[in-house]
Amino acid sequence: METTAIVRGVRLSAQKGRLVADLVRGKPVDKALNILSFTQKKAAGIIRKALDSAIANAEHNNGADIDELRVTSIYVEKATTLRRFSARAKGRGARIGKQTCHIYVTVGDTPAKK
Repeated sequence: METTAIVRGVRLSAQKGRLVADLVRGKPVDKALNILSFTQKKAAGIIRKALDSAIANAEHNNGADIDELRVTSIYVEKATTLRRFSARAKGRGARIGKQTCHIYVTVGDTPAKK
């Protein structure tokens, strides 16, 4: 049985989020939480909260055993870009794009999908 947690509009680029998501894909949840707690990236804290939420959803909604759970799928998709402007010479403005992303975490008792 699989349970999902979704975090939308995170102020993080998708590329940086995917680096951390690749570390925990397919791992048991206790190992994944351990990896995320010792990874020194901003994305690690955000993905850890999403994983905690997915574990809580599995336990509360489906009555799953936490010791059996694995991260069956985790992916990070690009979301809307916040457009900001910086002052430049001669009254012009330069666009600054602040990236956001959506994080999808699925935990289950089946092995990871490729």
